[in-house]
Amino acid sequence: MIVKELTDQLELQIAAGEKGLSREVLDGYCGDLLSDVMGRAPEGCIWLTVQGHQNILAIAVLREMAAIIIVGGHTPDEDTRQKADEEGIPILLWPKSAFELAGRLWAIIGKK
Repeated sequence: MIVKELTDQLELQIAAGEKGLSREVLDGYCGDLLSDVMGRAPEGCIWLTVQGHQNILAIAVLREMAAIIIVGGHTPDEDTRQKADEEGIPILLWPKSAFELAGRLWAIIGKK
């Protein structure tokens, strides 16, 4: 499944990085402790976080993530949006909790 398909299916808002919507989604990861995400997030994952600063993009690039979903009604700052556009990493927005979204994502892309 690609990021665009998930975006449409879950009615996620696209905040930045539209040119990366064709990235393949292989897994998911939830976390806000950046060192944990940097060490454990799998390649090709969708990352759920409340963080909205530029450091999330550095980690997404390092871990070769498919996209970042900022949950809980939080939004990225303008510098982060610009960097996401440059890197082609989609930043998507979800107004509700990470818990709810993680359950929905698991039902769609969970490991079989």
